[in-house]
Amino acid sequence: MTNAISLPGIALTAENADRYDEVLSPGALAYVADLHRAFEAGRRDLMDRRVARQKKWDAGALPRFLDETADVRSADWRVGTVPADLEDRRVEITGPTDRKMVINALNSGANVFMTDFEDANAPTWSNMIEGQLNLYDFAHGKLEFTDPGSGKHYAVGDHPAVLLVRPRGWHLVEEHMLVDGDPVSSSLFDFGLYFYHNAKALMDRGSGPYFYLPKLESHLEARLWNDVFMAAQKALGLPDGTIKATVLIETLPAAFEMDEILFEMRDHIVGLNCGRWDYIFSAIKTLRNNPKFVMPDRAQIVMGKAFLGAYASLLVQTCHKRGAYAMGGMAAQIPVKGDEASNQVAFEKVRADKEREARVGHDGTWVAHPGLVPVAKDVFDRLMPGPNQLDKSPEGGIGAKALLEIHTGTITEAGVRENIRVGVQYIEAWLGGRGAVPLYNLMEDAATAEISRAQIWQWIRHGAKTEAGQVVTKNWICKLLDEEMAALRETIGAETYDDGNFTSAIGVFTDVALSDDFPAFLTLPAYDLIK
Repeated sequence: MTNAISLPGIALTAENADRYDEVLSPGALAYVADLHRAFEAGRRDLMDRRVARQKKWDAGALPRFLDETADVRSADWRVGTVPADLEDRRVEITGPTDRKMVINALNSGANVFMTDFEDANAPTWSNMIEGQLNLYDFAHGKLEFTDPGSGKHYAVGDHPAVLLVRPRGWHLVEEHMLVDGDPVSSSLFDFGLYFYHNAKALMDRGSGPYFYLPKLESHLEARLWNDVFMAAQKALGLPDGTIKATVLIETLPAAFEMDEILFEMRDHIVGLNCGRWDYIFSAIKTLRNNPKFVMPDRAQIVMGKAFLGAYASLLVQTCHKRGAYAMGGMAAQIPVKGDEASNQVAFEKVRADKEREARVGHDGTWVAHPGLVPVAKDVFDRLMPGPNQLDKSPEGGIGAKALLEIHTGTITEAGVRENIRVGVQYIEAWLGGRGAVPLYNLMEDAATAEISRAQIWQWIRHGAKTEAGQVVTKNWICKLLDEEMAALRETIGAETYDDGNFTSAIGVFTDVALSDDFPAFLTLPAYDLIK
């Protein structure tokens, strides 16, 4: 049964379920609708600007530091105050909004938990609304869960991690809520429901409404978020600056506008984050038509070198100059139960990565699994004795050339096959409602699938060759795809494979990897299969 809504101009097109009306209350829906009516035209204009700018890059232009904002970069200014519970963010854990996962992450020992409506979440209606209910219950002190299978009871401990929420990006819409006949922005839907229901309760608990903002490509998109924050606070009678956000610098264009992004949100921003996996995807997407920027295998594109190293150092410089926190990237490794040798190898990789981040000057880092919290915390406790490193900054001189230096390396058949396997298997799980997917001892989200298909698209586009001399063509990719899927079907069993979403997943993957044009995000066509 669909939701019956009597509010003018508002319609819900999805089925109702237990407790959904607590989140989808008339007041909350009207609040989201007000945000939509105020800001949808601006959002659409910014999405048109993305398309126009990409056409320039496709024609040979390169991202650059903006002449028109040079005064912002040269001026002396700093961001606003940082709440006390965000002063020490040395270890942050991330994950989807599933009830048990939320409780485990809050109890993980991490300083911060970023719960994710975006890349680690498949945006089914049930996932989105039940996720909002889980966060509502936490904010109001009643989050608990009893596993129906084991009977084990889960409850939030006395010292949970500080909660930050990542809404979906500006490019997405929520098809299940229509305002005046148009779907609302997913960003405004996720943000608006959470803020409306929980801001005051979180403040009463001594915390506040804190957010991670994804996929920004310009300071104008940051300006829109700031305008949304101002309107949202005013509507609830809350002071300006109540909302605090950390922006993920996970697109290549945004790396050239970090100062400007901080400036636009200076009363509402506390830091920037190195979203490394999406950043790799964005670099491929942005420079896709330029043969000078063909990337090697994903495994060879490592932090600390070439454009990734430059971007991380510039992020630390920029943040610390402005009094903002510079957050490091994700450690996606998953401990393997009963395999101590493999775990030690994985832990050593995590330890080395976190030591690099701490020495560069990051104020904290991300992990994807509670088992990695002690590993990361040990590194930052040892190398960052204070709550942050705002007094530390890498040497300057990082310009456009460094930000565009491509990693050297090779393309291998093994790397091509891995992209096919990971890309298809992730999409298959996403279509089944899972956005955080363990694959080959790593916790993968949508960014991994995006890199996988983007690399294949780029290699085909430019006739790249493997180290063995094989030209990457559509026909060759289709041959490898057939082989990999046949092997996977044998590995997981014919019944499991045939009962899954593999036919649809293969269709999505081939559409976004083999099409002549480059679809901006694979989640756009995939959403049509789950909405």
